[in-house]
Amino acid sequence: MLRPHKNLCRFIYGLNHHQFLHCIRSASTYQHNHRNNGPHGNLPKKDENEEAHLYFYKSRGQHILTNQRILDSIVRKSAILPTDTVLEIGPGTGNLTLKLLEASQKVIAVEIDKRMVEVLHRRVAEHQLEDRICVICQDALKCELPHFDLVVANIPYGISSPLVAKLVYGTIPFRSATLLLQKEFARRLLADPGDSEYNRLAVNVKLVADVEHVMDVSKRDFVPCPKVDSSVVLIRPKKEVPEVNLEEWRAFTRTCFGKKNKTLGATFKQKRKLMDLMHSNSEEGFNSFRETVIQVLKSGDFEDKRPVKLCNEKLLHLLALFNQSGIYFDNRSELQDAERSVLADAYSSEQE
Repeated sequence: MLRPHKNLCRFIYGLNHHQFLHCIRSASTYQHNHRNNGPHGNLPKKDENEEAHLYFYKSRGQHILTNQRILDSIVRKSAILPTDTVLEIGPGTGNLTLKLLEASQKVIAVEIDKRMVEVLHRRVAEHQLEDRICVICQDALKCELPHFDLVVANIPYGISSPLVAKLVYGTIPFRSATLLLQKEFARRLLADPGDSEYNRLAVNVKLVADVEHVMDVSKRDFVPCPKVDSSVVLIRPKKEVPEVNLEEWRAFTRTCFGKKNKTLGATFKQKRKLMDLMHSNSEEGFNSFRETVIQVLKSGDFEDKRPVKLCNEKLLHLLALFNQSGIYFDNRSELQDAERSVLADAYSSEQE
């Protein structure tokens, strides 16, 4: 049996030196009994430090933030009101949760790992805060979320993209979302037209929300240590959103940003692209349809423009020109499930 990791014991659960040594001795006793008495011999009783023996799965994005200064900064930057209900996704062992409970009226914690849920319940009970937390042991991408005022969370890296989509394109209005994300992902989310990282993720999110960089967080502040650093971003839904069909918008940006550095003229001259659009829009001949598309691009001076350099206002204008000419990008037959369309289409994991 492996001995508990030093950082895991000392920093995740705030153990002092003597408690840490007690963990080591408990593990050694277990190993001795298991070797001499078999797996069902005289095992040591579970003690208050049993959480320290948890195994964290890096493949599931289970990286626990342990830096108290960073945790305090995240809570402070979130501007939580005493009357707020806070949604936390992936609370893990509860380091951030306890601080959120101190600042808010209620915390809704969504955690898929039952082991983490047990630890979370225990730690909250030790602080006598059980009546102010609601723990949902489900997949955050699949479960129906209750009402909340704002989101504060250390997001598992693997679900960052679809989770951001679910939040900003969801039906529940909220004030802000303070999210701890993989640094590279955060840079794509923050990218502006002309930046090398500018992509559909930024385009689609910034249509409905403003995104602000808060701070960077070193990978050394997590246990287990991830391979990359992280960043905290603040997402605020816009009060006024452009009047555009969101399914149509996402289908349009998927077409434009498939090759974001190509000119729009080159993109829309591709026979396969044109055939797909013509199948959904027109019964006229291919050559005639192609001319219509090119005329739309020329009328707005978009033929030589590259998507990576266009702001949302320009893209909205181009989409309006296409629609006015009877050209639409949304294939309704592929949108049988609206929510899955948001998650799988608008925020494809293959962003450029």
